[in-house]
Amino acid sequence: MQASLSRLLAVARKEVIQFRRDYMTLAMMLLLPLGYLIGFGYAISTDVRHIPLAVFDQDHSSYSRDLVQTFVSTGFFDRAGVVTNHPAIEKTLRRGDAKAVLVIPAHYHSDVLAGRETSVQLVLDGSDPQSAGTALSVATGVVQDKLRQTSTTVVVDQRPQLAPVTWYNPDLRSQVYIVPALVGVILNLTMVVPTAVALVRERESGTRELLLATPIRGHEMVLGKILPFVALGYVQISVVMLAGRLIFGVPVVGSLGLVYALATPFILANLGIGFLFSTFAKSQLQVMQMTTGYVMPNVLLSGFLFPVAAMPVPAQWFSEVLPLHHFLKVVRGIILKGSELADLTEEVAKLSVFVAVSLFVSIWRVRRKVL
Repeated sequence: MQASLSRLLAVARKEVIQFRRDYMTLAMMLLLPLGYLIGFGYAISTDVRHIPLAVFDQDHSSYSRDLVQTFVSTGFFDRAGVVTNHPAIEKTLRRGDAKAVLVIPAHYHSDVLAGRETSVQLVLDGSDPQSAGTALSVATGVVQDKLRQTSTTVVVDQRPQLAPVTWYNPDLRSQVYIVPALVGVILNLTMVVPTAVALVRERESGTRELLLATPIRGHEMVLGKILPFVALGYVQISVVMLAGRLIFGVPVVGSLGLVYALATPFILANLGIGFLFSTFAKSQLQVMQMTTGYVMPNVLLSGFLFPVAAMPVPAQWFSEVLPLHHFLKVVRGIILKGSELADLTEEVAKLSVFVAVSLFVSIWRVRRKVL
């Protein structure tokens, strides 16, 4: 027993010495949990605030402006522009410029002054059930309180009303919100992690050095290795979309062809990042820590589970540099709202920047190793 314990302690001592020599791995193991605790504890919140609200004011009176200001002063809504006609309501919600549109009818102020029952309409983007539910709850209280305060005539049992209309997901089903986003999350996980780990494993086995000894160029190596993963990504999209339709009954409003086309820059961006991690990591343990440090913020701060509008402003800025955040807007917009390419140009442009940067740096790193 004594001999067995001494051998065990000797092996443990050897591992401690290896950890002390591998400063990068040790630092990541110690600092990543602390970073997650501070960053996610600060950023993640289920209390939805700052919901983008567009206004279609047909009354143009001091009463209607005061009603809008009351919405904003609650802290749950932010002004997100003005809508001038009914067709523009759909365009605003489809583009994602607003999560709700407040429609104030003509003669609103005269109805309020006369004590007549009146109502304002709130058109909600149901593709985000959490934001839509919060917006409806807050708006109902605001409208009822405001109309009772400003009415000069007391009418027994009069109930000023908010007329809510929910588009894209009328029943506010969470599956409709989650399943399309799983396309992005699964691609994020399966493109970055396996790519980086496979490349580091290849280097550890020595086969990568043999490949570098051939006349192949850096960009040919990078592109040649990621093309099979691109094909695999399309297969994964097909599986998730088919299962979502058959099992969860998620509707597909827009073009599936557009989903596949716009998934390409997202897949390439993640493959480029995975390849880039492999050029820095010296072991599979290091690359797993790097990819975990990349994947977790993407999942938690991208809007997959927690609305970005509920996060502090610095966290919202940080989400702008996460490819998954922009791809979720793309895939949810197409599948749930029927968004077209013209509605998604900003998100596509940002994904294209991610592709260019990640692939350029990866190729540059590989060329340095070759030369």
